[in-house]
Amino acid sequence: MASASAATAPAPAVSERLFRRMAVPQPEAVPASPLSVEPGPDTPPGASTALEGCDPTKAATPGPAPAKAVAGKAGSSGLGDAYFRDAGNGGYDVRHYDVALEYAKGGKVDATVTATAVATQHLSRFNLDFRGPKIVDVTVNGKRAAHRRKGQELMITPASALAAGKPFTVVVRYSGRPGPVRNGSLGTYGWVPSRDGAVVVAEPDGAPTWLPVNDHPRDKATYAFRITVPRHLQALANGAPGRTVRQGSTTMYEWSEKSPMAPYLAMVAIGKFQVKRGMAGKTPVITAVDPRFRKSAADLHKTTIKALTWGAEKFGPYPFATGGGIVDDPRLDYALETQERPVYAGFAPDGAFIVHELAHQWFGNSVSLRDWPDIWLNEGFATYAEWLWRERGTKDSAKKIFKRYYRQPGSSPIFNPPPGRPGRRELFSFSVYIRGAMTLQALRQRVGDQAFFKILKTWAATYRDSNASTPQFIAVAEKTSGKQLDKLFKAWLYTKGKPKKW
Repeated sequence: MASASAATAPAPAVSERLFRRMAVPQPEAVPASPLSVEPGPDTPPGASTALEGCDPTKAATPGPAPAKAVAGKAGSSGLGDAYFRDAGNGGYDVRHYDVALEYAKGGKVDATVTATAVATQHLSRFNLDFRGPKIVDVTVNGKRAAHRRKGQELMITPASALAAGKPFTVVVRYSGRPGPVRNGSLGTYGWVPSRDGAVVVAEPDGAPTWLPVNDHPRDKATYAFRITVPRHLQALANGAPGRTVRQGSTTMYEWSEKSPMAPYLAMVAIGKFQVKRGMAGKTPVITAVDPRFRKSAADLHKTTIKALTWGAEKFGPYPFATGGGIVDDPRLDYALETQERPVYAGFAPDGAFIVHELAHQWFGNSVSLRDWPDIWLNEGFATYAEWLWRERGTKDSAKKIFKRYYRQPGSSPIFNPPPGRPGRRELFSFSVYIRGAMTLQALRQRVGDQAFFKILKTWAATYRDSNASTPQFIAVAEKTSGKQLDKLFKAWLYTKGKPKKW
């Protein structure tokens, strides 16, 4: 993820909030003292605008109540992430989501979401994360299931216990108008209405605004989408396109994401778009631009192809079936690396922006973080990709960029907080991006170019389609380079202030 004017913005005023929406400044434009973070009007956890018109604490809808205690125990209501403890749920592992969604004029949605999962324990009850509209019905293995809602938790009690190691299917139907999360420190995200439809940008925990889901990057799954919209609109999603079926006043679009995907990377864009298709080597590329940004369509498409080809050379084979990008009109002024097809919300991206979001396809999407405190593995790597992009045939280099940033005083926000442990409110702060990238340049200077680029490719290949952590990256770096690097990573990721020795 990156904010809209990252490549050109002057230093932001000290009174501005510091979160992911703001520009990451160039090294010459960083303020000398940390920016203050002013609290804004948060949407309370589990109470996004997507809940308007329904009562999430309402008693369970009628369903089969067991006559006696059900064997097994309830799955946990969170996976224990240090920053999002209620995110995700225990007791099962989702393998696939099938999303059938009908979008009507005015924003009303009727959806049927089918999750195919495997129980990891004997389950008497389990939870999904959902902050969306009113639920119509829930079934488990074809039988109606009792359910109730509390905050973001959708608690489901199947008619009979689910056996450990066995697959099961849960179907959730809902109807209403999804909406975004509005958070003073993280901004607006989730299901976001646009002028002619809607777009989903869900990092970090916005997927439950429109999907009943196990909402943590640790539970990656494949996805299939069938999106029906009024005939004059189009619908895009992750992955490869399937059928387009026109019937009467509506059109149904199929999309399929066949690689495992973290829930926050799931994306739908509904509206009017100018669509272009091409190839980056053997990878199909699909870009789509809202009519307001039609002048940028050719540049987005051309640069996306160029950046994907370049990325495959630097980081190893592109990990997904398709590539692309979408420009839509909501003025969020940030981009999100939604899998295979990043979204640029409210602006036409320049080359550095496109490189940043496409680098995430390797670092963040294919190799996904295991817990949110490791966000530097996403943003530091994508920012460093921008620095590498600037090295192409120019007099600038990642080493020179590092030196310009390093001239800043230790009190600068590019050094604070340490990126390996930023805290929830500063998950997308300058230091996660810039000091995260500086960590990689420090590593490159220590081990040399040959070992460094081998480390990047080994990391992408070893943990492709899975989750990984900072200690695992350090292990890859040490094994590949043959050097002990714990002092370097401790200094750059976990020590307060400007690193002095490493």
